[in-house]
Amino acid sequence: MTAQTLSWQKSTYSGEEGDCVELAVAKGGAVLIRESDEPGVVLSTTPSALARFLHAIKRGAAGS
Repeated sequence: MTAQTLSWQKSTYSGEEGDCVELAVAKGGAVLIRESDEPGVVLSTTPSALARFLHAIKRGAAGS
């Protein structure tokens, strides 16, 4: 991944303790995901794939 300035955001439910998932949008529209405790490990996905994943979690089907 090329160096760029990213605006990482975390959920307001995370509080100030850390231990949270952070999201950023890269140039080209990819959604980047990282754990605040391991900021050097970054996953990349598309907005539609992330939406399907979150929908599956809400349905309770993510582990099926």
